[in-house]
Amino acid sequence: MKEIDYTLQRKEMVDWQIKGRGIHTTDILEVFMQIPRHIFVPEELRYQSYEDCPLPIGFDQTISQPYIVAYMTEALKPDKNKRVLEIGTGSGYQAAILSCLCKEVFSIEINASLGEQTKKLLKETGYSNINLKTGDGYKGWKEFAPFDMIIVTCAPSAVPEALLEQLAERGKMIIPIGSSYNQRLYLIEKINGQNKQTAMLHVRFVPMIHKN
Repeated sequence: MKEIDYTLQRKEMVDWQIKGRGIHTTDILEVFMQIPRHIFVPEELRYQSYEDCPLPIGFDQTISQPYIVAYMTEALKPDKNKRVLEIGTGSGYQAAILSCLCKEVFSIEINASLGEQTKKLLKETGYSNINLKTGDGYKGWKEFAPFDMIIVTCAPSAVPEALLEQLAERGKMIIPIGSSYNQRLYLIEKINGQNKQTAMLHVRFVPMIHKN
């Protein structure tokens, strides 16, 4: 079967959904143009890969709307000297984006089957600076803390204390907080040991699961 060329759809996604809504950081726009979003979407839904919406990826999880991925990425102000912790690997699209903009990515997925599937995909596609593990995102990844940036792609009811502790001084965390129908993104910056919290977009993410 002939491979479909999604280049035009990807360009339209970047131009209209991302740049058209105010994301103007050149490096971020270039990465969204380069990375084939469709490979992170189930085969039967690939025709929708570049549409302006989240999509199911199985295991009761979703891949976020392209604009939301770009918005959260830009809010962190990533650069090649910084290390980032991601909570909620999902199909790996956000991790792949960050891997091109940061020094190293540490990503945690609570669903073991999804985590193994994504680990295989990322290895096959050559993203060598992404470290994956299966585990409880509420606990973070203490062995590699502190992190310059933390991005959470599932919604807890409150910010997990372990993640605040693992955020480096002058680090940034972006996280959705709230219930299924009442969530908001917050940007948290650690300044002189204190956490400054800024409310951002209203969003809807899958709930964050906590294993006791």
